[in-house]
Amino acid sequence: MEKYLSLLESEIRKQQFGTQPGSLYEPIRYIMALGGKRLRPLLTLLSYAIYKEKVEPCVRYAAAVEAFHNFTLMHDDIMDKAPLRRGKATVHEKWNINTAILAGDVMLVKVYDLFLGLEQDKLKEVLTLFNECAAGVCEGQQWDMEFESKRRVTEAQYIEMIRLKTAVLLGFSLELGAVLADAPELDRKLLREAGVNLGIGFQLKDDLLDVYADRKKFGKQVGGDIIANKKTFLVIKALEKAKGADKKELQRWLTARKFDKRKKVAAVSALYDRLGIQLLTEKKVQEYFEKGFAGLRQLTMKERVQPLLQFAKELAERQR
Repeated sequence: MEKYLSLLESEIRKQQFGTQPGSLYEPIRYIMALGGKRLRPLLTLLSYAIYKEKVEPCVRYAAAVEAFHNFTLMHDDIMDKAPLRRGKATVHEKWNINTAILAGDVMLVKVYDLFLGLEQDKLKEVLTLFNECAAGVCEGQQWDMEFESKRRVTEAQYIEMIRLKTAVLLGFSLELGAVLADAPELDRKLLREAGVNLGIGFQLKDDLLDVYADRKKFGKQVGGDIIANKKTFLVIKALEKAKGADKKELQRWLTARKFDKRKKVAAVSALYDRLGIQLLTEKKVQEYFEKGFAGLRQLTMKERVQPLLQFAKELAERQR
């Protein structure tokens, strides 16, 4: 894993994305240098490594996956008015909103530039899969924003939203490695579906950590989803379970236009504790991760799947 990370970081540093004007390209280099888990490109490399001994031919395309992910973060942070990303100022806070929008736009163009290095027989296939994934991510983000003002969101609607917004990119990341390594068609499908299930579990865990993470380790604003009235799994289940005074208090915080952020986070978190929402969410997280693990165990090259399976298990256990 250290070798894969080293290869990725080297490739990311090599990609300057552009030169002039510096104010357009420096924000791209800034967000890419913030690090993070490099989860998605690592999934691509781990998937590729199931079928090929050396991952170097895949590194450029794994870096493209990471660039696309960071493009979505740059724009998501604007929409969410997020002050922090990985413990540092978000791009729109460090520069300004217009620069962040434009830098994100050109960042997406550079993702396509990276994919243009593919061999001709792979190019159309990969771009078709990528375009489907990218459109899904945008659809999921739109649903996420619309849910903020919607009075009622069901668990099924929420799961579909996070499948699009977060999970399809993990599915694409794993399938990309398989496509580039000429994996069997059945394995490609299994990897894509496993990635989607892992991605849903990952986002549910992120929802949980938004409320219950150690502030020093999380790298984002703890309670940000509560402040923004995000219809997360936690608030959906709280609205289902709350009765009487608890329900009135939860509704009051969800409809309040003016409020003290710290008081709102503390009050809603206390409601979650009283309603047992943390345990309920942990069970749902585990359910989706187990589906993902089961899919990986069905791959044909069982003896080479262990590093990917171990990485997936570490994701399930993460605390930040």
